[in-house]
Amino acid sequence: MKRLAYLLPLLLVTSNVFAEDAATGSSNMTEKAVKYFAYFFAVAIAAFGGTKAQAAAASVALEGIARNPSAADKIQTPMILALALIESLVIFTLISVFLV
Repeated sequence: MKRLAYLLPLLLVTSNVFAEDAATGSSNMTEKAVKYFAYFFAVAIAAFGGTKAQAAAASVALEGIARNPSAADKIQTPMILALALIESLVIFTLISVFLV
């Protein structure tokens, strides 16, 4: 979490590097390049969030099975369904990036 706190000010400061030059009227990065960067950044965030959620779901399910092995059948099916739904959100983000 501390790394993320250091990254945000860095991103805000570096945006001036890509700003349009007032004297020449030229830009280092085109609008299309900025859109691509934002799209792939969105996919990275979705993948990171999806993997964190899947890891948490699997961890809790395995802990529940370890505490009560007889409930493994009742825990495993909803866990697999939850993992599939989490993964579908990441895939939806990837597809929406390619469509936009």
